[in-house]
Amino acid sequence: MTANYVARQLNYNMTEGWMQGDEATNAYFRPLESYAARFEAILQDIAGLGFTAIDLWMAHLHYNWATPEHIAIARDLLAKYRLPVVSLAGGFGTSREEFERACQLAVAMDAPVLGGNTALLESDRTYVAETLRRYNVKFGYENHPEKSVDDMIAKVGHGDEDVIGVCVDTGWFGTHRFDAVAALNALAPRLFHVHLKDVLAPGAHETCRYGLGCVPIEACVHTLKELGYTGAISIEHEPTRYNPNEDCKANLSMVNHWLEH
Repeated sequence: MTANYVARQLNYNMTEGWMQGDEATNAYFRPLESYAARFEAILQDIAGLGFTAIDLWMAHLHYNWATPEHIAIARDLLAKYRLPVVSLAGGFGTSREEFERACQLAVAMDAPVLGGNTALLESDRTYVAETLRRYNVKFGYENHPEKSVDDMIAKVGHGDEDVIGVCVDTGWFGTHRFDAVAALNALAPRLFHVHLKDVLAPGAHETCRYGLGCVPIEACVHTLKELGYTGAISIEHEPTRYNPNEDCKANLSMVNHWLEH
């Protein structure tokens, strides 16, 4: 998950919340003349940690500013580091035009899933479903404020199961004191993507290395195996005060071990 670097452009001193990091990252990556060097720097880190695919966060290549040149550079570098894009992560707009650009970017990056949110899910659902089918892309709604499975089912609604589903963020269920294992089991028929995240304690959202927080991460992985889940699992950890690389490397090792045993 490239959003693990949300605080990177702030020298890991993100004191004003998520949007501070989001805005700083967009501003840093938007200039075309420096894009190749800056994007390659994060891919070098990610590949060096042992990852073999990425979730591409919108702030690193946003549909609102990505030119054909940005996209070509990103594709070449992803191929160089052998890092396919398993999903685009973030917000996918409040207008039809923005949502369509997000779908076009997903196609350009060979990303099968949009994992995040869009206001159009409630305001213009038919258009969302038709557009997803037209571009052969799936949308997984990610839980943030939702505190239960019922909340998630109410959000994604019924019908359009071929293209509208869920992207479970285990950390946010931990924040809201809801059993992430129970959520995975209940939402399995609509599960398109997983953001595997631990948080230190309920009631807040301070991410941490797996096993140090309140989310039963190992049980979540075993549950996904038992369910026969074949989608991607994104290792997500977005500290505001330090570089997440060593924690993410450890998390990857743990997940690979659990998947193999």
